[in-house]
Amino acid sequence: MYKVQKLKNKITLITVPLTGTKATTVLVMIPVGSRYEHSKISGISHFVEHVMFKGTHKRPTAQDISRVLDAAGADYNAFTNKDYTGYYVKIDSAKQTLAFDLISDMLFNSKFEAVEIEKEKGPIVEELRMYEDNPTMNLDTVYEKLLFGDCPLGWDVGGTEKTVRGITHEEMWNYYQAAYQPGNMVLVVAGKIDNRLKNNLKFFVNEDSKKNKSKQTIKKDNFKKFVWPKSVPTLNERVTVKAKKLDQSHVIVGFPGLPLNHADKYTLSVLLNILGGGMSSRLFVEVREKRGLAYMVRTASSNYRDVGTAYIQAGLDPARLSEALQVIRAELRRIVDEPVTAKELADAKSSISGRMTLGMEECNAQAEWFAKQFLFADKMQTYEEVLKKIDKVRIKDVQRVAKKIFDWKQVRAAAIGTVKKEDLIKLLK
Repeated sequence: MYKVQKLKNKITLITVPLTGTKATTVLVMIPVGSRYEHSKISGISHFVEHVMFKGTHKRPTAQDISRVLDAAGADYNAFTNKDYTGYYVKIDSAKQTLAFDLISDMLFNSKFEAVEIEKEKGPIVEELRMYEDNPTMNLDTVYEKLLFGDCPLGWDVGGTEKTVRGITHEEMWNYYQAAYQPGNMVLVVAGKIDNRLKNNLKFFVNEDSKKNKSKQTIKKDNFKKFVWPKSVPTLNERVTVKAKKLDQSHVIVGFPGLPLNHADKYTLSVLLNILGGGMSSRLFVEVREKRGLAYMVRTASSNYRDVGTAYIQAGLDPARLSEALQVIRAELRRIVDEPVTAKELADAKSSISGRMTLGMEECNAQAEWFAKQFLFADKMQTYEEVLKKIDKVRIKDVQRVAKKIFDWKQVRAAAIGTVKKEDLIKLLK
Protein backbone atom coordinates (compact mmCIF):
# COMPACT_ATOMS: atom_id res chain seq x y z
CA MET A 1 0.00 0.00 0.00
CA TYR A 2 1.30 3.45 -0.86
CA LYS A 3 2.28 5.96 1.80
CA VAL A 4 2.43 9.77 1.56
CA GLN A 5 4.58 11.95 3.81
CA LYS A 6 6.42 15.30 3.80
CA LEU A 7 10.17 15.58 4.01
CA LYS A 8 11.60 18.35 6.15
CA ASN A 9 12.28 20.57 3.13
CA LYS A 10 8.61 20.22 2.00
CA ILE A 11 9.14 17.66 -0.77
CA THR A 12 6.23 15.22 -0.82
CA LEU A 13 7.42 11.61 -0.62
CA ILE A 14 5.24 8.75 -1.87
CA THR A 15 6.44 5.20 -1.36
CA VAL A 16 4.86 2.37 -3.37
CA PRO A 17 6.29 -1.01 -2.31
CA LEU A 18 5.78 -3.78 -4.88
CA THR A 19 6.44 -7.47 -4.42
CA GLY A 20 7.92 -9.73 -7.07
CA THR A 21 10.36 -7.20 -8.52
CA LYS A 22 14.06 -6.54 -8.12
CA ALA A 23 13.78 -3.04 -9.62
CA THR A 24 13.28 0.34 -7.98
CA THR A 25 12.08 3.49 -9.70
CA VAL A 26 12.91 6.92 -8.34
CA LEU A 27 10.74 9.60 -9.96
CA VAL A 28 10.48 13.33 -9.30
CA MET A 29 7.58 15.22 -10.83
CA ILE A 30 7.04 18.98 -10.80
CA PRO A 31 3.59 20.39 -11.69
CA VAL A 32 4.98 22.87 -14.20
CA GLY A 33 4.78 22.51 -17.97
CA SER A 34 4.25 24.49 -21.13
CA ARG A 35 0.90 25.99 -20.13
CA TYR A 36 2.69 28.00 -17.42
CA GLU A 37 4.76 29.89 -19.98
CA HIS A 38 4.22 33.17 -21.82
CA SER A 39 4.76 33.62 -25.55
CA LYS A 40 8.34 34.93 -25.39
CA ILE A 41 9.59 31.87 -23.46
CA SER A 42 7.35 29.22 -25.03
CA GLY A 43 9.17 25.89 -24.70
CA ILE A 44 11.24 26.84 -21.66
CA SER A 45 9.89 24.02 -19.45
CA HIS A 46 11.07 21.47 -22.01
CA PHE A 47 14.36 23.35 -22.43
CA VAL A 48 15.05 23.21 -18.67
CA GLU A 49 14.46 19.46 -18.78
CA HIS A 50 17.23 19.14 -21.37
CA VAL A 51 19.61 21.33 -19.39
CA MET A 52 19.23 19.09 -16.33
CA PHE A 53 21.22 16.44 -18.22
CA LYS A 54 24.05 18.76 -19.30
CA GLY A 55 26.19 18.52 -16.18
CA THR A 56 26.29 19.25 -12.46
CA HIS A 57 29.06 20.49 -10.18
CA LYS A 58 29.57 16.90 -9.04
CA ARG A 59 29.25 15.42 -12.56
CA PRO A 60 30.55 18.19 -14.83
CA THR A 61 29.46 16.91 -18.25
CA ALA A 62 26.51 15.18 -19.85
CA GLN A 63 28.72 12.13 -20.37
CA ASP A 64 29.46 11.97 -16.65
CA ILE A 65 25.71 11.61 -16.04
CA SER A 66 24.88 9.17 -18.84
CA ARG A 67 27.98 7.01 -18.41
CA VAL A 68 27.28 6.15 -14.78
CA LEU A 69 23.64 5.30 -15.52
CA ASP A 70 24.49 3.25 -18.61
CA ALA A 71 27.14 1.35 -16.65
CA ALA A 72 24.48 0.48 -14.06
CA GLY A 73 22.11 -0.79 -16.75
CA ALA A 74 19.51 1.76 -15.68
CA ASP A 75 16.45 2.88 -17.60
CA TYR A 76 16.29 6.67 -17.30
CA ASN A 77 14.62 9.59 -18.98
CA ALA A 78 12.65 12.79 -18.49
CA PHE A 79 9.45 14.15 -20.00
CA THR A 80 7.66 17.48 -20.28
CA ASN A 81 3.93 17.90 -20.75
CA LYS A 82 1.60 20.87 -20.66
CA ASP A 83 0.94 20.37 -16.95
CA TYR A 84 4.06 18.69 -15.57
CA THR A 85 7.72 17.73 -15.94
CA GLY A 86 9.19 14.47 -14.67
CA TYR A 87 12.57 12.78 -14.19
CA TYR A 88 13.05 9.11 -13.42
CA VAL A 89 15.62 6.38 -13.01
CA LYS A 90 14.56 2.74 -12.94
CA ILE A 91 17.38 0.60 -11.67
CA ASP A 92 18.41 -2.71 -10.11
CA SER A 93 17.35 -2.28 -6.49
CA ALA A 94 20.84 -3.20 -5.32
CA LYS A 95 22.07 -0.01 -7.07
CA GLN A 96 19.20 2.26 -6.01
CA THR A 97 21.43 4.69 -4.10
CA LEU A 98 22.78 5.86 -7.45
CA ALA A 99 19.27 6.83 -8.59
CA PHE A 100 18.64 8.98 -5.50
CA ASP A 101 22.08 10.56 -5.73
CA LEU A 102 21.92 11.34 -9.43
CA ILE A 103 18.37 12.73 -9.71
CA SER A 104 18.83 14.98 -6.68
CA ASP A 105 22.19 16.13 -8.06
CA MET A 106 20.59 17.08 -11.39
CA LEU A 107 17.61 18.86 -9.84
CA PHE A 108 19.49 20.86 -7.22
CA ASN A 109 23.05 21.12 -8.52
CA SER A 110 22.94 21.57 -12.30
CA LYS A 111 25.48 24.08 -13.62
CA PHE A 112 23.30 25.92 -16.15
CA GLU A 113 26.35 26.96 -18.13
CA ALA A 114 25.56 29.59 -20.75
CA VAL A 115 27.70 27.84 -23.37
CA GLU A 116 25.83 24.52 -22.86
CA ILE A 117 22.47 26.25 -23.02
CA GLU A 118 23.37 27.84 -26.36
CA LYS A 119 24.70 24.53 -27.65
CA GLU A 120 21.53 22.65 -26.63
CA LYS A 121 19.31 24.95 -28.69
CA GLY A 122 20.42 23.05 -31.79
CA PRO A 123 19.29 19.58 -30.61
CA ILE A 124 15.99 20.98 -29.34
CA VAL A 125 15.25 22.64 -32.67
CA GLU A 126 16.07 19.35 -34.41
CA GLU A 127 13.70 17.57 -32.03
CA LEU A 128 10.94 20.00 -32.99
CA ARG A 129 11.69 19.36 -36.66
CA MET A 130 11.62 15.61 -36.09
CA TYR A 131 8.08 15.82 -34.70
CA GLU A 132 7.12 18.27 -37.42
CA ASP A 133 8.22 15.77 -40.08
CA ASN A 134 6.21 12.93 -38.50
CA PRO A 135 2.53 13.56 -39.32
CA THR A 136 1.24 11.01 -36.82
CA MET A 137 3.05 12.83 -34.01
CA ASN A 138 2.50 16.34 -35.34
CA LEU A 139 -1.25 15.90 -35.80
CA ASP A 140 -1.94 16.14 -32.05
CA THR A 141 -0.19 19.52 -31.95
CA VAL A 142 -2.10 20.79 -34.99
CA TYR A 143 -5.38 19.60 -33.46
CA GLU A 144 -4.83 21.15 -30.04
CA LYS A 145 -3.82 24.46 -31.63
CA LEU A 146 -7.17 24.37 -33.47
CA LEU A 147 -9.02 23.58 -30.23
CA PHE A 148 -7.38 25.99 -27.84
CA GLY A 149 -6.05 28.69 -30.14
CA ASP A 150 -3.22 31.08 -29.39
CA CYS A 151 -2.87 30.42 -25.67
CA PRO A 152 -0.39 28.25 -23.73
CA LEU A 153 -2.69 25.22 -23.88
CA GLY A 154 -2.72 25.48 -27.67
CA TRP A 155 1.03 25.88 -28.10
CA ASP A 156 3.54 23.14 -28.85
CA VAL A 157 5.12 21.87 -25.61
CA GLY A 158 8.56 22.36 -27.14
CA GLY A 159 7.89 25.92 -28.30
CA THR A 160 9.02 27.12 -31.72
CA GLU A 161 12.43 27.50 -33.29
CA LYS A 162 12.17 31.26 -32.76
CA THR A 163 11.26 31.07 -29.07
CA VAL A 164 13.82 28.36 -28.30
CA ARG A 165 16.66 30.27 -29.95
CA GLY A 166 15.55 33.44 -28.19
CA ILE A 167 15.51 32.11 -24.61
CA THR A 168 18.32 33.65 -22.57
CA HIS A 169 20.44 32.20 -19.78
CA GLU A 170 18.86 34.62 -17.30
CA GLU A 171 15.30 33.72 -18.34
CA MET A 172 16.04 30.03 -17.96
CA TRP A 173 17.71 30.43 -14.57
CA ASN A 174 14.85 32.54 -13.21
CA TYR A 175 12.24 30.09 -14.51
CA TYR A 176 14.10 27.14 -13.00
CA GLN A 177 14.43 28.92 -9.64
CA ALA A 178 10.71 29.68 -9.53
CA ALA A 179 9.50 26.26 -10.69
CA TYR A 180 11.94 23.81 -9.09
CA GLN A 181 11.21 24.63 -5.47
CA PRO A 182 11.25 21.58 -3.13
CA GLY A 183 7.70 22.38 -2.04
CA ASN A 184 6.62 21.97 -5.68
CA MET A 185 8.11 18.50 -6.01
CA VAL A 186 6.70 15.04 -5.48
CA LEU A 187 9.23 12.24 -5.07
CA VAL A 188 7.91 8.74 -5.73
CA VAL A 189 9.85 5.59 -4.89
CA ALA A 190 8.19 2.50 -6.35
CA GLY A 191 9.22 -1.16 -6.61
CA LYS A 192 11.48 -2.96 -4.21
CA ILE A 193 11.80 -0.79 -1.11
CA ASP A 194 13.95 -1.78 1.86
CA ASN A 195 15.71 -0.28 4.87
CA ARG A 196 18.11 1.67 2.63
CA LEU A 197 15.36 4.15 1.81
CA LYS A 198 15.80 6.26 4.94
CA ASN A 199 19.50 6.74 4.30
CA ASN A 200 18.96 7.45 0.58
CA LEU A 201 16.51 10.25 1.34
CA LYS A 202 19.45 12.30 2.59
CA PHE A 203 20.14 13.19 -1.05
CA PHE A 204 16.84 15.06 -1.22
CA VAL A 205 17.11 16.92 2.07
CA ASN A 206 20.74 18.03 1.81
CA GLU A 207 22.02 21.57 1.63
CA ASP A 208 21.76 21.67 -2.16
CA SER A 209 17.97 21.34 -1.94
CA LYS A 210 17.83 24.62 -0.01
CA LYS A 211 19.69 26.68 -2.64
CA ASN A 212 16.64 27.88 -4.54
CA LYS A 213 15.63 31.10 -2.82
CA SER A 214 13.51 32.62 -5.58
CA LYS A 215 10.97 35.16 -4.35
CA GLN A 216 8.53 33.84 -6.94
CA THR A 217 7.20 30.29 -7.03
CA ILE A 218 5.32 28.81 -9.98
CA LYS A 219 2.71 26.61 -8.32
CA LYS A 220 0.39 24.10 -9.95
CA ASP A 221 -2.63 26.43 -9.93
CA ASN A 222 -0.74 29.36 -11.51
CA PHE A 223 -2.23 28.88 -14.97
CA LYS A 224 -5.06 30.52 -16.86
CA LYS A 225 -8.06 28.22 -17.17
CA PHE A 226 -9.48 27.56 -20.61
CA VAL A 227 -13.19 28.12 -21.19
CA TRP A 228 -15.01 27.05 -24.34
CA PRO A 229 -16.55 30.01 -26.22
CA LYS A 230 -20.22 30.64 -25.40
CA SER A 231 -21.18 30.63 -29.07
CA VAL A 232 -20.06 27.74 -31.23
CA PRO A 233 -17.39 28.83 -33.76
CA THR A 234 -18.21 28.50 -37.44
CA LEU A 235 -17.30 25.25 -39.18
CA ASN A 236 -14.55 27.12 -41.02
CA GLU A 237 -13.06 28.03 -37.62
CA ARG A 238 -13.40 24.45 -36.41
CA VAL A 239 -11.40 22.91 -39.26
CA THR A 240 -7.69 23.19 -40.02
CA VAL A 241 -5.49 21.57 -42.65
CA LYS A 242 -1.72 21.54 -42.78
CA ALA A 243 -0.70 21.03 -46.39
CA LYS A 244 2.03 18.44 -46.78
CA LYS A 245 2.90 16.16 -49.67
CA LEU A 246 2.15 12.70 -48.27
CA ASP A 247 0.78 9.44 -49.59
CA GLN A 248 -1.66 9.36 -46.67
CA SER A 249 -3.94 11.95 -45.13
CA HIS A 250 -3.78 11.98 -41.33
CA VAL A 251 -7.03 13.16 -39.81
CA ILE A 252 -8.47 13.82 -36.35
CA VAL A 253 -12.19 14.28 -35.85
CA GLY A 254 -12.81 15.53 -32.35
CA PHE A 255 -15.17 17.11 -29.86
CA PRO A 256 -15.00 19.02 -26.58
CA GLY A 257 -14.55 16.37 -23.90
CA LEU A 258 -14.26 16.13 -20.13
CA PRO A 259 -11.86 17.73 -17.65
CA LEU A 260 -9.54 15.44 -15.72
CA ASN A 261 -11.65 15.01 -12.58
CA HIS A 262 -15.11 14.85 -14.16
CA ALA A 263 -17.36 12.15 -12.68
CA ASP A 264 -18.07 10.74 -16.17
CA LYS A 265 -14.40 10.09 -17.01
CA TYR A 266 -14.76 6.37 -16.24
CA THR A 267 -17.75 6.08 -18.55
CA LEU A 268 -15.85 7.94 -21.27
CA SER A 269 -13.04 5.37 -21.04
CA VAL A 270 -15.53 2.57 -21.65
CA LEU A 271 -17.24 4.47 -24.47
CA LEU A 272 -13.98 5.16 -26.31
CA ASN A 273 -12.86 1.56 -25.86
CA ILE A 274 -16.03 0.23 -27.47
CA LEU A 275 -15.78 2.74 -30.29
CA GLY A 276 -12.07 2.52 -31.15
CA GLY A 277 -10.03 0.89 -28.40
CA GLY A 278 -8.72 -2.18 -30.18
CA MET A 279 -8.84 -4.45 -33.21
CA SER A 280 -12.33 -5.66 -32.34
CA SER A 281 -13.71 -2.15 -31.74
CA ARG A 282 -16.53 -0.76 -33.85
CA LEU A 283 -14.44 1.70 -35.83
CA PHE A 284 -11.59 -0.71 -36.47
CA VAL A 285 -14.00 -3.34 -37.78
CA GLU A 286 -16.06 -0.94 -39.92
CA VAL A 287 -13.27 1.30 -41.22
CA ARG A 288 -10.41 -1.15 -41.63
CA GLU A 289 -11.64 -4.75 -41.61
CA LYS A 290 -14.82 -4.41 -43.66
CA ARG A 291 -13.79 -1.63 -46.04
CA GLY A 292 -9.99 -1.44 -45.96
CA LEU A 293 -10.11 2.35 -45.64
CA ALA A 294 -7.26 2.78 -43.16
CA TYR A 295 -4.40 0.97 -41.53
CA MET A 296 -4.74 2.88 -38.28
CA VAL A 297 -7.96 4.15 -36.71
CA ARG A 298 -8.33 4.76 -33.00
CA THR A 299 -10.08 6.79 -30.36
CA ALA A 300 -8.38 8.78 -27.61
CA SER A 301 -8.90 11.64 -25.20
CA SER A 302 -6.84 14.43 -23.67
CA ASN A 303 -7.91 15.50 -20.22
CA TYR A 304 -6.59 18.57 -18.45
CA ARG A 305 -7.78 19.94 -15.10
CA ASP A 306 -10.03 22.54 -16.71
CA VAL A 307 -10.93 21.09 -20.10
CA GLY A 308 -10.74 17.98 -22.28
CA THR A 309 -11.31 16.56 -25.73
CA ALA A 310 -12.32 13.20 -27.20
CA TYR A 311 -11.35 12.31 -30.74
CA ILE A 312 -10.97 9.75 -33.52
CA GLN A 313 -7.70 9.58 -35.44
CA ALA A 314 -7.04 7.82 -38.74
CA GLY A 315 -4.41 7.59 -41.45
CA LEU A 316 -5.88 6.84 -44.88
CA ASP A 317 -5.86 7.29 -48.65
CA PRO A 318 -6.90 10.89 -49.45
CA ALA A 319 -9.11 9.59 -52.27
CA ARG A 320 -11.15 7.60 -49.72
CA LEU A 321 -11.42 10.29 -47.07
CA SER A 322 -15.06 10.99 -47.90
CA GLU A 323 -16.05 7.34 -47.47
CA ALA A 324 -14.08 7.02 -44.23
CA LEU A 325 -15.66 10.12 -42.69
CA GLN A 326 -19.12 8.85 -43.65
CA VAL A 327 -18.43 5.58 -41.82
CA ILE A 328 -17.00 7.37 -38.77
CA ARG A 329 -19.98 9.69 -38.61
CA ALA A 330 -22.40 6.79 -38.95
CA GLU A 331 -20.72 4.94 -36.09
CA LEU A 332 -20.88 8.01 -33.87
CA ARG A 333 -24.55 8.41 -34.69
CA ARG A 334 -25.19 4.74 -33.92
CA ILE A 335 -23.50 4.82 -30.52
CA VAL A 336 -25.53 7.93 -29.65
CA ASP A 337 -28.88 6.56 -30.87
CA GLU A 338 -28.60 2.89 -29.85
CA PRO A 339 -27.53 1.36 -26.53
CA VAL A 340 -24.36 -0.71 -26.70
CA THR A 341 -24.78 -4.42 -26.04
CA ALA A 342 -24.14 -6.08 -22.70
CA LYS A 343 -21.28 -8.05 -24.27
CA GLU A 344 -19.65 -4.90 -25.65
CA LEU A 345 -19.85 -3.32 -22.21
CA ALA A 346 -18.39 -6.36 -20.48
CA ASP A 347 -15.63 -6.76 -23.06
CA ALA A 348 -14.65 -3.09 -22.81
CA LYS A 349 -14.40 -3.26 -19.02
CA SER A 350 -12.33 -6.44 -19.26
CA SER A 351 -10.06 -4.88 -21.89
CA ILE A 352 -9.42 -1.76 -19.80
CA SER A 353 -8.76 -3.86 -16.71
CA GLY A 354 -6.38 -6.19 -18.51
CA ARG A 355 -4.36 -3.45 -20.16
CA MET A 356 -4.11 -1.41 -16.99
CA THR A 357 -3.07 -4.42 -14.92
CA LEU A 358 -0.33 -5.31 -17.41
CA GLY A 359 0.88 -1.71 -17.56
CA MET A 360 1.02 -1.41 -13.80
CA GLU A 361 3.36 -4.39 -13.49
CA GLU A 362 6.20 -1.93 -14.15
CA CYS A 363 7.37 0.07 -11.16
CA ASN A 364 7.99 3.16 -13.30
CA ALA A 365 4.33 3.09 -14.40
CA GLN A 366 3.27 2.86 -10.76
CA ALA A 367 5.52 5.79 -9.87
CA GLU A 368 4.06 8.00 -12.59
CA TRP A 369 0.51 6.96 -11.66
CA PHE A 370 0.87 8.02 -8.03
CA ALA A 371 2.72 11.24 -8.87
CA LYS A 372 -0.13 12.35 -11.12
CA GLN A 373 -2.73 11.19 -8.62
CA PHE A 374 -1.17 13.30 -5.90
CA LEU A 375 -0.66 16.39 -8.06
CA PHE A 376 -3.86 16.47 -10.08
CA ALA A 377 -6.60 14.13 -8.84
CA ASP A 378 -9.34 15.36 -6.51
CA LYS A 379 -8.67 12.26 -4.45
CA MET A 380 -5.75 9.84 -4.67
CA GLN A 381 -6.75 6.39 -5.89
CA THR A 382 -4.94 3.17 -6.71
CA TYR A 383 -5.54 1.75 -10.14
CA GLU A 384 -7.52 -1.06 -8.50
CA GLU A 385 -9.92 1.52 -7.06
CA VAL A 386 -10.30 3.10 -10.49
CA LEU A 387 -11.08 -0.29 -12.03
CA LYS A 388 -13.88 -0.77 -9.49
CA LYS A 389 -15.45 2.48 -10.67
CA ILE A 390 -15.10 1.45 -14.30
CA ASP A 391 -16.82 -1.82 -13.44
CA LYS A 392 -19.86 0.15 -12.20
CA VAL A 393 -20.42 1.81 -15.59
CA ARG A 394 -23.82 0.86 -17.04
CA ILE A 395 -25.18 0.70 -20.59
CA LYS A 396 -27.33 3.78 -20.06
CA ASP A 397 -24.26 5.68 -18.79
CA VAL A 398 -22.41 4.96 -22.03
CA GLN A 399 -25.28 6.24 -24.17
CA ARG A 400 -25.76 9.32 -21.98
CA VAL A 401 -22.08 10.32 -22.27
CA ALA A 402 -22.07 9.55 -26.00
CA LYS A 403 -24.95 11.99 -26.46
CA LYS A 404 -23.11 14.60 -24.42
CA ILE A 405 -19.78 14.26 -26.27
CA PHE A 406 -20.62 13.42 -29.88
CA ASP A 407 -22.60 16.51 -30.85
CA TRP A 408 -21.84 17.01 -34.55
CA LYS A 409 -22.58 20.74 -34.20
CA GLN A 410 -19.43 20.88 -32.07
CA VAL A 411 -17.20 18.75 -34.33
CA ARG A 412 -13.60 19.82 -34.89
CA ALA A 413 -11.27 18.39 -37.52
CA ALA A 414 -7.55 18.65 -38.20
CA ALA A 415 -5.69 17.08 -41.10
CA ILE A 416 -2.16 16.83 -42.44
CA GLY A 417 -1.68 15.86 -46.07
CA THR A 418 -2.90 16.80 -49.53
CA VAL A 419 -6.56 17.24 -48.57
CA LYS A 420 -7.92 20.77 -49.06
CA LYS A 421 -9.62 22.61 -46.22
CA GLU A 422 -12.69 23.50 -48.28
CA ASP A 423 -13.14 19.84 -49.24
CA LEU A 424 -12.85 18.71 -45.62
CA ILE A 425 -15.43 21.32 -44.56
CA LYS A 426 -17.87 20.01 -47.18
CA LEU A 427 -17.43 16.47 -45.89
CA LEU A 428 -18.25 17.54 -42.35
CA LYS A 429 -21.44 19.46 -43.14
